[in-house]
Amino acid sequence: MIIYNALDVKIPIFPKRKVSSWIKRVASNYNFKVGNVSYIFCSDEKILEINNKYLSHNYFTDVITFDYTLDNTISGDIFVSIETVVSNANQYHVNHLQELYRVMIHSILHLCGLKDTTKEEKLIMTNKENETLKLFNEI
Repeated sequence: MIIYNALDVKIPIFPKRKVSSWIKRVASNYNFKVGNVSYIFCSDEKILEINNKYLSHNYFTDVITFDYTLDNTISGDIFVSIETVVSNANQYHVNHLQELYRVMIHSILHLCGLKDTTKEEKLIMTNKENETLKLFNEI
């Protein structure tokens, strides 16, 4: 089950059924099924608080993924800062929804086992994000 919630912002408007189908298809491509995935849309201040409290990081970020994956079933709580997504979209000159989808699938790719710690891993992650964004348009 994929659910969409908000803490201190409004849930963005996007085709939730289509996005959920896309996420399930991406997970399947990595030989996973979707368990309980919860997207929590929030403000910069909330994500900073979470980053400080749980990861001991004192900076803003666009997404934080708490991974509860077991065996071949992905599960997790995914916090998405809407303010940072919009800011990044403006900075990179892309559509706000396109950036939101990138962040959302980035977290799913993490749940499927992809990392982005090293320069090489970041390049692989970006390429996989691009591939999955193309897949979204096919659904």
